[in-house]
Amino acid sequence: MTTRSDIEKMILRVAMQDRAAFEALYAATSAKLFGIILRVLKDRAAAQDVLQDVYLRLWQGGASSFRAGRASPITWLATVARNRAIDRLRRDRPATPLDQAPEVADSAKGPEALAIDASDRARINGCLDELEPDRAAAVRGAYLDGDTYADLAARHDVPLNTMRTWLRRSLMSLKDCLTR
Repeated sequence: MTTRSDIEKMILRVAMQDRAAFEALYAATSAKLFGIILRVLKDRAAAQDVLQDVYLRLWQGGASSFRAGRASPITWLATVARNRAIDRLRRDRPATPLDQAPEVADSAKGPEALAIDASDRARINGCLDELEPDRAAAVRGAYLDGDTYADLAARHDVPLNTMRTWLRRSLMSLKDCLTR
């Protein structure tokens, strides 16, 4: 049974180009790493290629990036293998040709919706014009510009509760006007 310490030592020796350590590391970890890669790729041949690539990278200097004591060596190896498998998936993902891509609906409103909006806007503006000018300005400020009741009360030089009353009564008048 290979221990965590054994695998750490093997990785560190692989970083120094020790062939015997490389063979031992492969024998101790390749089955687990192959399983991880196969789960990601779901293709045996591709998984074998990625596994070979993982060990090749370890031999060519990747093992030197391992820091003993930071993480479990098998977890580190599994992460390297998983990341290589994901890279392979991304690389091999077939791009959909533009002529086969589904059409995206235009989010802009059509002519009918624009005409209805214009009609509604005209009705609302007509009803706002029926209100006293200061009440209409308060409604526009509160509901179109986002002004607070306190800001509107200060601007129109009325108490806060009076502004609330203006707005409530103005909305009732607008509702009556729009239902005619």
